[in-house]
Amino acid sequence: MKQDIKSSLSGRRGATLDYAVWPGWRLLMQDAGLATSPVLRRAQLPADLFARQNVRLSSADFFKLWEAIEAEAKSLDANLPAPLRIAQVMSSDWFDPELFAALCSSNIGCAIDRIAKYVRLIAPMVIKIQRTTSHATVTIDFLDHTTPPPSVFLAFKLIFFVQLARLATRSNVQPLSVSLPYSPNLEADLLTYQSYFGVRVTNTPVTTLVFAAADVERPFLTENHKMWLFFEPSLRQRLTDLDRTAGMAERVRSTLLETLPAGEVSMQVVSRKLGVSTRTLQRKLKEEGTTFQQTLDSLRDSLAHHYLRNTTMSSAEISFLLGFEESNSFTRAFLAWTGKTPQTVRAEICLDDSRSRTDSS
Repeated sequence: MKQDIKSSLSGRRGATLDYAVWPGWRLLMQDAGLATSPVLRRAQLPADLFARQNVRLSSADFFKLWEAIEAEAKSLDANLPAPLRIAQVMSSDWFDPELFAALCSSNIGCAIDRIAKYVRLIAPMVIKIQRTTSHATVTIDFLDHTTPPPSVFLAFKLIFFVQLARLATRSNVQPLSVSLPYSPNLEADLLTYQSYFGVRVTNTPVTTLVFAAADVERPFLTENHKMWLFFEPSLRQRLTDLDRTAGMAERVRSTLLETLPAGEVSMQVVSRKLGVSTRTLQRKLKEEGTTFQQTLDSLRDSLAHHYLRNTTMSSAEISFLLGFEESNSFTRAFLAWTGKTPQTVRAEICLDDSRSRTDSS
């Protein structure tokens, strides 16, 4: 069993913007009463996908898979969303490297720290946990904003953390708040999700979960330090390999995603965080056919469209999240990227969405 876990964790690395699909998904699906064949047909993916080793999918295909899982779950029980169906059967028997590593932790705070450190091995995501004396806030974001994640996947990640805390402590841990970007499907199941979490689920651009400080420190009954010491070196080596082989532009995007809200967008700051000189950073970006400014502008443009489409935030609020000193600077930059103002693009998005709803009805 130990060797199987270590082998799965140290498998072949795919592209760093891809998502890993582990063989244990087949068991997960079976336990949740979801037949794999119709799910894979809905997603237009190979019928033997869950039997393969070291499978990695693009963002688009991975999200299609989750949408197919949700559709299949709804066909079985319209009142039970897929994330909650899976949560019902979530147990320590799962052969899921992410879950197994987390269960070895001392508490949910330690588990999230570990997942945050190694999440890039399985998904192009950024998970952060910020602590105060009274609570801890967990946020989930993505390195690639070109394909927005479906609400079913975001809901599953939130449920995963809550269910993990409940499973490992054998207590009904209840978050203080839960928020994520709404979608029509999510809104239809809002009351069901709120019943599970025990709190109201609010609509925000960033997926967020807040735990009370006491729950963050509540001891895991499943803690296994020796098991963690067994396979942690393999994870650490894979992360080192990933950083060594990942493109510089991709590493810059990942770093900027973390530093933008703090206004830290200079090449000097990013170079320091990546542990390279500014000259090396410039040279490697040039070899990849880009520059630091182009990488920064591309990320800001992608994030700006994401916020304009999925939130009602003002240009001033968006400019802050993108690291601009003032909203006028954001407006001028956006105009240079797209030839349009943020207000114009938001109006076009609203019009397109309205037409889509009309067509679907």
